Amino acid sequence: MKPMRPRTSELGGFTDHTLLPIDGTMDQPSSTELNPPAQPTAPIDDGISQRGRQAAGQPISKLMSLALDNPSLISLAAGFVDKGSLPQVPTQQALSTFMDDPDASRTALQYGTTFGHTELREILLAEAREDGATNVSIDQLLITAGSNQLLHILAESILDPGDIVLCAAPTYFVFLGTLAGVGAEAWGVETDAQGMIPESLMDTWQELNKRDLARRVKAIYIVPYFDNPRGVSMPAERRQKVVELADRWSSDVGHRISVISDEAYRGLQYEGDSVPSTLVHDEDGSSVVVAGTFSKVFSPGIRVGWGIIPKHLVTPMCDLKGNIDFGSPNFSQHLMAEVLSQGLLAPHVESLKQTYREKRAAMLAAAEEFLGPLAEVEWDRPHGGLYVWLRLPEMVDAGPDGSLLQRAQDLGVLYVPGQYCFAANGAKVQRNTMRLSFGVQSCENIREGIRLLAEAIRSVA
Repeated sequence: MKPMRPRTSELGGFTDHTLLPIDGTMDQPSSTELNPPAQPTAPIDDGISQRGRQAAGQPISKLMSLALDNPSLISLAAGFVDKGSLPQVPTQQALSTFMDDPDASRTALQYGTTFGHTELREILLAEAREDGATNVSIDQLLITAGSNQLLHILAESILDPGDIVLCAAPTYFVFLGTLAGVGAEAWGVETDAQGMIPESLMDTWQELNKRDLARRVKAIYIVPYFDNPRGVSMPAERRQKVVELADRWSSDVGHRISVISDEAYRGLQYEGDSVPSTLVHDEDGSSVVVAGTFSKVFSPGIRVGWGIIPKHLVTPMCDLKGNIDFGSPNFSQHLMAEVLSQGLLAPHVESLKQTYREKRAAMLAAAEEFLGPLAEVEWDRPHGGLYVWLRLPEMVDAGPDGSLLQRAQDLGVLYVPGQYCFAANGAKVQRNTMRLSFGVQSCENIREGIRLLAEAIRSVA
């Protein structure tokens, strides 16, 4: 072995006593010393926000993908409108009017305001007042990109994580996804052939009171006209009772409980008497939020909806909306104002309703023919809207994890599992249910789709 001596180096008075060979050379470090083994590192977080995670897994995207990826399927799932009835001629007529006017067309092609096109808002305000909502002002009317945007902005404005919204069981499943996206909880309330049952609503409130959860209730959500998914409507006295309960409970908990009245299907009434908007039951204008849209009665591609909102929500909702779009599509708003000004909407809606009456009749007739012979299979006859609600024997799981959905797809037909339409809390989730839409398919395809569905049910029941 080589003799060793200390190595001395002066680093601010520091002496290095490392032993070196007498000849001044150093042994070469080992490969292990030069390349120490890699230490395990913690996985890098993907950086997705809590809200981004809460919005994941919503069924609407999966259902649309199934339909689009399998064009041979007869989709009785999609809530789309009839393609052949889309208003090409009225749209062209309205467009030509203001596009031939250089000033009007340039105004339509420019940015708009957060509130929306004044002329369109004035027309909608006049209709609301004719309906009996005489206490509404122009400043309470907000134009949005469809009614879903209105519902989303409202949820962002009034709901914190953990807040509770009471809704029908079943209810519009896309809104359930909106609630999940903001961290709110939905609680289902029992329904019958006339929608949400006021007595069941009171029972749900009492149950929440027992659990010390009533103070977290921020809203009651209803779809009072031909609701999605059941196609049933709430009579005026039930709507009034809901508003009265919301006002009473607001005093109990010390904060405003809103009544969200989603009136997207109001224009698609095929029979029965007309019922005024839920707004007429809100005497001081502090409780009811109405969401409306032209997507079902005119064109979903134009994406024009609106909200009539209480005065205390105007500023927060407009502030949030301003951060999102500082004005929904201005061109579409000018187009809809022109359609309404020229009186083009009403005749189109009458024609559209006749188309849907025929499709509804085709679905109900096919149900009687193919589903009627099956034991314990029941359905509702809707007086409007686009949907028929089907109930199967209780042991049949029509949900996303049941065998029926896959069997139906194998045979060539698609439906919306009713399970998606129930809140996780409150009223029991009914997995033996499904929503069928007659909006898109031809009468011939509707009949064939129901036949295939009946075959699928027989194979799993």
